[in-house]
Parts: sequence; structure tokens; C-alpha cells
Amino acid sequence: MPILPDTEFMAWHFMPYYDLPENIDDYESLWVDFPNKYFDPKKGHEYYERYLSELVLADKLGFDGVCINEHHNTPYSLMPVPSILAGALIPQTKGKICVMGTPAGLDHPHRLAESYAMLDVMSGGRMEFAFPLGTPMEYWSSNVNPVTARERQREALEVIMKMWTQEGPTSHSGRFYNYRYLNMWPRPYQQPHPPVYLVGSGSPGTIELAAEMGFGYSSTFSPITSQLAAQKTLKERAAHYGHTIRPSQVPIVCMCYIGDDDESALAEMEPHVRYFFTTLTRAGRFIDAPGYLSLEEFQKRNGRMLPSSHGGAFDWAQIRQQFRVVAGTAKTVADTIEKWAEEAQTSRIIFQIHRGNMPHWKVVRTITGLANEVIPMLKERRRLADAELSVAAE
Repeated sequence: MPILPDTEFMAWHFMPYYDLPENIDDYESLWVDFPNKYFDPKKGHEYYERYLSELVLADKLGFDGVCINEHHNTPYSLMPVPSILAGALIPQTKGKICVMGTPAGLDHPHRLAESYAMLDVMSGGRMEFAFPLGTPMEYWSSNVNPVTARERQREALEVIMKMWTQEGPTSHSGRFYNYRYLNMWPRPYQQPHPPVYLVGSGSPGTIELAAEMGFGYSSTFSPITSQLAAQKTLKERAAHYGHTIRPSQVPIVCMCYIGDDDESALAEMEPHVRYFFTTLTRAGRFIDAPGYLSLEEFQKRNGRMLPSSHGGAFDWAQIRQQFRVVAGTAKTVADTIEKWAEEAQTSRIIFQIHRGNMPHWKVVRTITGLANEVIPMLKERRRLADAELSVAAE
């Protein structure tokens, strides 16, 4: 089946720093305590210029929007403050900008609400925001007790939504946050508020919170089958709370690479995905923070942060089978994306345009291949299907 009408395509960048020492494999973790002496500010400046130019290119070539995210104390991502990057992208782009995103419970929610509303006004209503619980590594880096993570997240989101949707001044009295005056200036451009998503790895508590608040939800780092199950649960639980989840609220995230043929494309993409999974995501003992997971979820995952059926070893074939990872010609990629979109019944497709230590030329090749070949191919198939239906109806 063709993609759904009004399907939107986004480009997501992780912005890693990968000029790392040759003995990088000797380090147990690249998170939390990896020495920052290995960060060269001059190289960092070059990275920022390059990565921003890649997102701007995606916008100029017709992507509907770009995505940025947030992580701390790690070369995995040079985005500890994504709002700054969003502000830099606003005057250089015309499409949507999704911040995916600041863990609401790890910040002062009134400040987060203000900064996001400010971005929304600056952009003329082009902002979207996805709130993660935050990885366990983020809790090692903060002064927040991971036992309270989910309660803090819920209350912080309540404060943000109150500020965005209620006329001020108002107030808030809770367990973690107390405000005598909540009186937002400026208010969001989009009314009643910008689009909101929760991001997670399939935890029932996160899905339930998204369902209760009527938010969208996106799974990350979980197998396709688990993601589809999470989306099914979201829709069912949202209906329980009186919400209807729209196709745009269940985005799928795809790692893609465009090549001359399927075999060479797979070979060209593999080392960068390997680097991503075996080096940049390596978190050692910081992969769990005591109390971060509920006892039930901790027991289900057998003490691991993320389920793994291959013992943590890199298995290229299994990764491509279990996750949304595709490399090949434009047709191969389009066929695969079409299948995934139909399975998920989604109208929001997010392409991870850069993986691991992928060089600039490969990123540009993928961006241009997606924009000039894959996306037009998918839209044309949708148009032809509509035309056939129209003729059949006459």
C-alpha cells in the first residue's frame, strides 16, 4: 500500500564527535566520565558548521522538517542544549523543527516552557517538541534521583502544559515544583500548544502517560515488533482517556543510506552503523541507574537497559532484520519505507541521515537521494493510487 495522504518526511541528526583517540576501545564507557580532554574546540566548531549545513541542505531540498535532540557528557551527541541549535536553524530553514528533546524532569519546567514558547514564536509556529524520560546516563550526570524520574516527568509536563494552555497568572503546587506565579511571556505561537510527543524505548509507564495526555509517541532503540506493539497499546489506552491518536502522532524512525546498488550500499553503510552501536552507544556501568526502571520492567529486561537477543555483539544482518535499517538503491529504500509506513499506519517518517562516523559526502548523498528520488517516488505512488480510486469511483 502507498504512504498515507499528507505524509511528512523529517531529517534527524545526532551530531556526534568522533575524532577520538585510537585506543577508544579501551574505555568502558563514552558517557558520563569519558575525559573531556579529548574534545578539541576547534574541531567541535567544524562539526557544528558541518552538521548545521547538512540539516539546512535537507530543508532546502524539500524535507518537511528537521529533528535535533539532547544528550549530556558524551561524544555521542554535541547537543547538550538543543534550543540553541533550534534558534540557529530558525532563520536558515522554512520547515518544521522538532526538538527531541530535553527530559522535562531534569530541567526547571517553567524555564523549559518559556524557552520552547519563545522558539515557537520566533519560528512563526514551526516548532514541535518531544520529551524523553532521559537515558540512565543523564541521571548519573544530574542531581536528580532516578527513583523519582517518572513522577518528576509527569509533574514537569503538567507545569509546561498549564503554562502553554492557561491564561496567567496561574500557580502550581506539587511534590517537586511549586510556583506562586506562572505567567508566561511570550505565549506559544501555536494554539493551544505546539505538537508534543513522548519518546521512549517501550516502557509501559511512558506509553500510558502519552495516552493519558493525548501526546504522540515514538519508540527508539527497540525492535520493530516492540514498536508496533507500543503504538497499538498507545491507541487503545488513549481511547480509554478520550483521545484519538492521529497517524502523525506515531512517527517511525529509519536509518537509511542511498547507494548505487543494494550490495555496495550495505557495505558502505555497515561500518558507520557498527561504530554507532559498538562505540558511541557504549555506556558501561552507566547503562543503568538504580531505581530508574520499575521493578517489573527491570525484571523483564533481566537487568539490561535495552533488550538484546544477540548478547550485545554487533550482528549486521540481525540489526537490519529487527530494526528499521535500510541501505540500497532509491527503489529499495522506497519499497522498504512504504512497507514500514503501512505496518505502523503512520504519516510521519523520520530519516536518521547520519550514523556513527559517517563522512559528509555520504550524508549529502543520502539526503539528496532521499529528497530527489525516494520521497518523490513515494508521493507519486500515493498520487497514482488516488487516481485509480478516483477512476474506479466514477
